[in-house]
Amino acid sequence: MSSRERETLPVVRAADLDELDPAHRWLIEPLWIHAGVGTIGGLPKSCKSWLGLDMAISVASGTPCLDTFPVRDPGGVLLYMAEDTGSLVKARLRGICRHRGLDLNSLPIDVITAPVVRLDLAADQQRLEETVARRAPRLLLLDPFVRLHQVNENAAGEVAAILGYLRGLERTYHVALVVTHHARKNGSASGGISLRGSGDFFAWVDTALSLRRRQGMLQLSVEHRAAAAPDPLTLTLQGTEQDMHLGIVHAQPPAEPAQAPSPADQLEGAILRALEGAGKDGLARTALRTAVRARNERLGDALKRLTSAGQVTQRGDRWLPVPRLPLLEAMRNGNGNSSPSSC
Repeated sequence: MSSRERETLPVVRAADLDELDPAHRWLIEPLWIHAGVGTIGGLPKSCKSWLGLDMAISVASGTPCLDTFPVRDPGGVLLYMAEDTGSLVKARLRGICRHRGLDLNSLPIDVITAPVVRLDLAADQQRLEETVARRAPRLLLLDPFVRLHQVNENAAGEVAAILGYLRGLERTYHVALVVTHHARKNGSASGGISLRGSGDFFAWVDTALSLRRRQGMLQLSVEHRAAAAPDPLTLTLQGTEQDMHLGIVHAQPPAEPAQAPSPADQLEGAILRALEGAGKDGLARTALRTAVRARNERLGDALKRLTSAGQVTQRGDRWLPVPRLPLLEAMRNGNGNSSPSSC
């Protein structure tokens, strides 16, 4: 074979490359890119598996993820949950379905039941690829990465080989591929960069979801390679054992500030306090004016309003507050004509 006949790599002019279709940009908007690879990262017990299963139910059913984020291209789902028994996986899926009013039996969700899947072995890579080819899932969830190999996660070359294989699956079968992975313990970094092991993880992802515990709640942050990220979310496990699910904790709207009393209300309050403190003899108008520090005209207007409201009365040249007696006491004093109604 001459050098001219040797096989070359496929090449396309830049102007002839496929254009991004906005209608097919998202699988779950704005949490996961359509047919993208990525991770759900976090420390142990940070509900990574719960989030993965919520995504699985959402894609399989077309219902919003976390009851909020719309699924743009629903379809079949393939799961491999290496650390959970089949009965536990089923119980969690059923709980999410009960919460959403769904029937698990009607959803296109398949679960790989092999006791071990090693993505560092060519034989298992071939088995997984054949399974994906036959089932044609829209979403493949592998949980967790640490149970899928026996390589050194800090060795970039060994990790890159597995990630390259997974990227090949995504591109060949147009499947969104979600891998749960542990974050570094006691690390200062946050988000996708906090993933344990080689930095190739963060370089590999199209989407990185990160879960961190804060004050008894979970904070979910989202990072995309080629899209704007939504604001961080606060999550918590909600419901009973029968319908347990992850839910968004919505911030309480700030309380409206108390409306400051008007100058007229302030003056009337000052008058009442001054008269109540003066005792049974009350105060003359001059003394009252000095006590509340008001102009004579404003004081007169305020006294008229309080008199009309039955809160003050005038006795000679003295002003006094009108006593506020409970209903029963008023009746005993002969000032009431009707009996109190029973509660």
